[in-house]
Amino acid sequence: MTDRFDGCIAGLGSPAGLRVVVGHWPSSPLGAFTDVMVEEPGGHRILLAPDERIARFVTATYTFDEVRCVPVTTTVTGDRWQVHAEPLAVQFTTGRRTALGVLLRAVPRPLATAPAWITAVDVVARRTLPGVRTRGSAGQGRREYYGALDQHALNGARISWKGVDQGGLAPVDPPVRFGFGSTPRTPSLVRVVTLVHGA
Repeated sequence: MTDRFDGCIAGLGSPAGLRVVVGHWPSSPLGAFTDVMVEEPGGHRILLAPDERIARFVTATYTFDEVRCVPVTTTVTGDRWQVHAEPLAVQFTTGRRTALGVLLRAVPRPLATAPAWITAVDVVARRTLPGVRTRGSAGQGRREYYGALDQHALNGARISWKGVDQGGLAPVDPPVRFGFGSTPRTPSLVRVVTLVHGA
């Protein structure tokens, strides 16, 4: 059995050391939802999920030190995104399509989301994008594949955590440690289809 999640992943860091990964999934076996993964400067990893069912699925795939089920709201207006999941509030603006995004858009969607292609891309990603992986173990004998379709840089962001401003936008450094790979170091929004085999 294969579960297919169609949406976007935003990865961004802050000068204060907080790193945030937002998964926005308009189409998935669990319905439309947004989940947020946060890694604090000291390495504490937190999942902010909108309900218990989504939390169970995500925690079967990724590793966290803490899980919170809270309302997660996402508003997208043109190139402006707002995500709120107490105690996190994030606003960011997408910018130009990256050079990688241009290359990704040139690949036909059926090929870009095929596990064999994603496996081949993983070899390149490991050598050119530190920390990034496009396939790996999803736990409990499952395999996960990220079929990237596009990428846009983030121009700016405001990140508040526990009521404290985190100081704007910074690279995702060090890489996040929720699963087998991190988001790109440079803050970006990636259009992606995620496949989970054996779910």
